[in-house]
Amino acid sequence: MRETPIPSPTRRILLAGALAAIPLPSLAQARPVITMLGDSITAGFGLPASAALPAQLQAQLRRLGSAALVRGAGVSGDTTAGGLARVDFSVQRDTTLCVVALGGNDLLQGIDPRRSQANLDKIVARLKARKIKVLLAGLNPPTVIGRGYAREFQAIFPAVAKAHRVPLYPNLLAGVGQTPRLNQRDGFHPNSQGVTVIARGLAPVVLKALGRG
Repeated sequence: MRETPIPSPTRRILLAGALAAIPLPSLAQARPVITMLGDSITAGFGLPASAALPAQLQAQLRRLGSAALVRGAGVSGDTTAGGLARVDFSVQRDTTLCVVALGGNDLLQGIDPRRSQANLDKIVARLKARKIKVLLAGLNPPTVIGRGYAREFQAIFPAVAKAHRVPLYPNLLAGVGQTPRLNQRDGFHPNSQGVTVIARGLAPVVLKALGRG
C-alpha cells in the first residue's frame, strides 16, 4: 500500500496561509447594526458617552444575548424636519434597524403636529426604501402644554407606525418623564439612571424588531 506523503514544514505553512486567505464572515459583518436617529436624548446631552442611550441600550441588548452594535445619530435640538434633512447620511447603509426617536423639540416649539407627522412619514418611507427596518419611538406629552395639542401630537406616532406597518414604542420616556430623581436639573433630559430605565424598557422591543421580517 502506498503511504501518504507527510507535508514538509514549508508545505504546512503554505497550506495554513491558503486556508487563512479563504474569506469567512467576520464578527463585525455578522453583528446587526442599530442606528438611533434622534435628538438630545439620543445624543446623551449632559452625560458621558458611556452613559448615553446608545451605549446603555447596547449594554442591555448584551444582557439579552444580542451582539448588536448600537450607533448613535442624535443631534441636540433636532426636530423631525432636521432628522428628515439628514436621514440619508446619518443612517449609514450597513444599518439593520433604525430607531427613530424624534419629536420632542417639535413639541417644545409648538410645531403643528401635521407637519411633524409628515416629516416622520417621509423619514420612515426613506428608510424602508433602503431596506432598513424601523422602530418608531413615540412620546406622551404632558397635559400642561394643552390637552388638545397634547392629544393631537401623541396621535401622530401610532398613525405613522400603522401607515407603514412598523413597530411602535409608544413612549420613549416611559417611567422617566416627570420623575425628578431620574432627570437632570433642567427637568427635560434624563440622568444616567433615567437613561438606564429607558434602555431597559426599549431593549426587548428593539430585539423583537430586529427579528421581524
